[in-house]
Amino acid sequence: MPARRKARKRALDVLYEADQRDRPPVEVLAGYIERIERPRPEHLGYTVSLVEGVAAHLDRIDELIASYAEGWTLNRMPVVDRNLARIAVYELLYVDGVDDPVAISEAVELARQMSTDDSPRFLNGLLDRISEYATR
Repeated sequence: MPARRKARKRALDVLYEADQRDRPPVEVLAGYIERIERPRPEHLGYTVSLVEGVAAHLDRIDELIASYAEGWTLNRMPVVDRNLARIAVYELLYVDGVDDPVAISEAVELARQMSTDDSPRFLNGLLDRISEYATR
């Protein structure tokens, strides 16, 4: 598995836990980092930047997801889908080194592995609409 995909998966784990426990993502991240044995994996830096970035821009990210998720509220979305969308929207809007199609396809691939059968199609459509908005 490529390093950035591993980082996204770890960021998803942290954001999922924060969501489920109703804790700040950065607080959960700190506990996660403490549990990682040395030597630290090479993808840890990107995991940290994803979680911190999502946390720093969470209100704007959630606003966009809610606006473009046709027929879905954030609370109705599966937790995995909601947090994959958050990571991808963060990458779409705030990470220059990741092309939009890559951010979208990575979220869709993780959804295939970790969520419902309908999740890949849902996330692809949602993120495509947000990507179109972001490039205007």
